[in-house]
Amino acid sequence: MKLFASTCAAAVAALALGAAASAQDWSLNPTYGTVNLNTGFLPDPHSVSLQSGGPIDASSSPALAGASGVCRGYIANAPDYRLNYTAGSTFPLIVSVNSSSDTTLVVNAPNGAWYCDDDGGEGLNPSMRFDSPMSGQYDIWVGTYGAAALAPAVLAISEVGSH
Repeated sequence: MKLFASTCAAAVAALALGAAASAQDWSLNPTYGTVNLNTGFLPDPHSVSLQSGGPIDASSSPALAGASGVCRGYIANAPDYRLNYTAGSTFPLIVSVNSSSDTTLVVNAPNGAWYCDDDGGEGLNPSMRFDSPMSGQYDIWVGTYGAAALAPAVLAISEVGSH
């Protein structure tokens, strides 16, 4: 009976760990902070140095199954950065990354939609452009393409161009 109970406890623990490692949780506090920006913000771009990557393979994350764009790379469970944005009617919102490593980008928009990009910027850097951005909370993950290793990167938020 003890063996059965131990086996069941181990199975429940494995399932709990597997579930925790397979989804992004936008409700967690972002690792590198939060910024509140209004349209027309200065300086533009708003830049943040961070470490890209994490233990979760974005390509197999159930949370990202319906995302716009192909989700690739390894990301963290908690967002790397949170943008609270007040949109206007003139400017786009551009989220991009600059790194010497191959990075990826995952964004959860204010309406709950997920967006992914791999090489939309210069070289192996990701970039996303929201031509008619919504006001609200954008949660941002910066991933590392090839492995779960961390790599230095700079996240840029702009209304005029990618980083």
